[in-house]
Amino acid sequence: MPLIEDLQDPKLLEATLETQRVFDGNLLHVNRDTVALPDGSTATREYILHPGAVMIIPVLPDGRLLLERQYRYPLHRVFLEFPAGKLEAGEDALLCAQRELLEETGYTASAWEFLGVLHPIISYTDEEIRLFLAKGLTAGEAQLDEGEFVECVAVSMDELVAGVLDGTITDAKTVSGIFWAQQKGLR
Repeated sequence: MPLIEDLQDPKLLEATLETQRVFDGNLLHVNRDTVALPDGSTATREYILHPGAVMIIPVLPDGRLLLERQYRYPLHRVFLEFPAGKLEAGEDALLCAQRELLEETGYTASAWEFLGVLHPIISYTDEEIRLFLAKGLTAGEAQLDEGEFVECVAVSMDELVAGVLDGTITDAKTVSGIFWAQQKGLR
């Protein structure tokens, strides 16, 4: 049985019959679609449309990684996460990553590497997060948006892995970023 080979297997595809916009927000839009299933029956699919985002894995000169502590309202708690942000309409992903790193942390980077794309919640959103590794960091002044409160912290790879394993770090994009950092040989 193929695992990765045939991701467009016609036996599994659904066809959109009708789309209805249920909600239009500043950031998110919600659609409700009627779809034809592979067996010919129909079903309803509700999902969130998202403009896309970037996440940055910033590597400090001493090898530690730069993360943020930030309160996330939907879960009413502070999370430890890599810097990230939403793409503006038509914005290049690398330019967005550079902008977000500067705005949220005050740092700029002399070397950037695109790592890949993450789909954080495939069951109900089309969000894609483009992942970047940033090296050659130079400190500066953060330029936080009004109403944005972020605390930057330097964390070792050992601390990050321990945080995932003990349940302290649960943000999916950050867990994925830790995996990518390990694959790049960061310690």
